[in-house]
Amino acid sequence: MTTLNPEAIHWRDDAAVIGLVGVAHASSHFSHLLLPLMFPVFMSTFGLSYSELGFLMTVFFVVSGMGQASAGFVVDRFGARPVLFGSLLVLAAGCLLVSVANSYVGLMMGAALLGLGNCSFHPVDFTILNQKVSLPRLGYAFSAHGLTGNLGWAVAPVFMVGLSTAFDWRTAYVAAALVFVGIFLLLLWQRTHLQAEVVDHKQGASNVSTLAFLKIPVVWWCFGFFFLSTMTLAVVQSFAVSILQALHHVTFEAATLTLTAYMLCAAAGMFVGGFVASRWPKQSDKVVASCMTVAALFMALCGSGLFGATLTMVILAATGLAIGVGGPSRDMMIKKATPKGATGRVYGMVYSGLDVGFAISPLIFGVFMDHGWYGATLLGAAFVLLLSVLVALGVGRRTVHA
Repeated sequence: MTTLNPEAIHWRDDAAVIGLVGVAHASSHFSHLLLPLMFPVFMSTFGLSYSELGFLMTVFFVVSGMGQASAGFVVDRFGARPVLFGSLLVLAAGCLLVSVANSYVGLMMGAALLGLGNCSFHPVDFTILNQKVSLPRLGYAFSAHGLTGNLGWAVAPVFMVGLSTAFDWRTAYVAAALVFVGIFLLLLWQRTHLQAEVVDHKQGASNVSTLAFLKIPVVWWCFGFFFLSTMTLAVVQSFAVSILQALHHVTFEAATLTLTAYMLCAAAGMFVGGFVASRWPKQSDKVVASCMTVAALFMALCGSGLFGATLTMVILAATGLAIGVGGPSRDMMIKKATPKGATGRVYGMVYSGLDVGFAISPLIFGVFMDHGWYGATLLGAAFVLLLSVLVALGVGRRTVHA
């Protein structure tokens, strides 16, 4: 196979790859919110508690996390493109399964299938980007990747709540399935831009050599960062709407729009963060730590109860902006910690920390919600985000000395 030369790639080819991967990433993030957005509907339809609803997301992300850790090996072995195509079709099937669910068990089965479909996107995306995008544009590629992911989050509330209001929640899930099928057809049509090299492991290589990257401490520090920072994000995605309704008595539509504003601000932050990551690539850990510190402060202010409904919603949206600015530097931080030839495996393992955080957070903070500790839920999320700051700085120290 001819070795790809990213330095020689024309900007139009870079743009095509970045755009297509971005669309795929948006679909992954879109899937994250398909269940939590319907939590109020599920509570009234199936009589579920916050803890039971949180467990649906635990099922989603446990399956996604286990799948993501192994998906990296599959991507390295068989290539990123076929794995991506299969994931989109599984997501479509998961939406259809939820649309016909008539019980809590049916919802759990749908959550598991959606988690399986979601699991491969990060190892797929970063394998393609790192191989196909020229190095000078890689920071911008990471920015676009994060931006499109947040746009996927931002579109989901408008899409799902809009359709469920106009028709019903089952119709909304059918429409979501059609979205995934449409993206699959688009990527299939433009598949030549997504062809990446398969890692050529020597015949007879042992599992020890294949798993050698697991012995690198910085990989586990990266995992820890994603685990902690994602616990906070899971609180926003799963419970922010309910918290705003309970604390400030805002309407369901207003609370949902606040979640959309959070995601749009995060997307705007990702755009700015691309320039920051390209300007200060060697300071990526410090950029990440600074952004997460600001975000934790904003989150704590939201949970303090010091402000009214409008200002709280504005500050919560601004939290997304702070986190977004750090996103591209976060990806650059992971790239620096990744051994050559192990992109899929490392990104699969590191980003499975995201899934673990998403899986555990609803279990813990769902109990807070059931007890009516709404402000404490946001304060707890802020504390966990501060812990991620310490871990990010630890990643930087260990990368320098690796």
